[in-house]
Amino acid sequence: MKNLPPSSSEVTSKAFDRLHSSVQKWIWKQNWKGLHEIQEKAAGPILDQEHDVIIAAATAGGKTEAAFLPVISHCMKTNEGCGFSVLYISPLKALINDQARRLEQLCEMTEIGMTP
Repeated sequence: MKNLPPSSSEVTSKAFDRLHSSVQKWIWKQNWKGLHEIQEKAAGPILDQEHDVIIAAATAGGKTEAAFLPVISHCMKTNEGCGFSVLYISPLKALINDQARRLEQLCEMTEIGMTP
């Protein structure tokens, strides 16, 4: 991964390389060793914006970040003040609260406002 400290440089990822540097920094601060498979697969189609994308994976498979890492990266890279809405369906209130907390941290890192 680029833009990470040298100790993490052995991890490579095409998806990570396409994400905005602020998003990469957030990933690093989470102490991730790499992206989940679903995050690798979803980043390209979301960033390319050629098709709608539906993400499905097992519990704790990384679905939330699979959607939001590339969406927020796109907003940061286009620098358009990017207002956007995302329909995200989650089965458990506790899970939604955890997701909102993680997304608030990501949006804070990228200086994008968020209204949960």
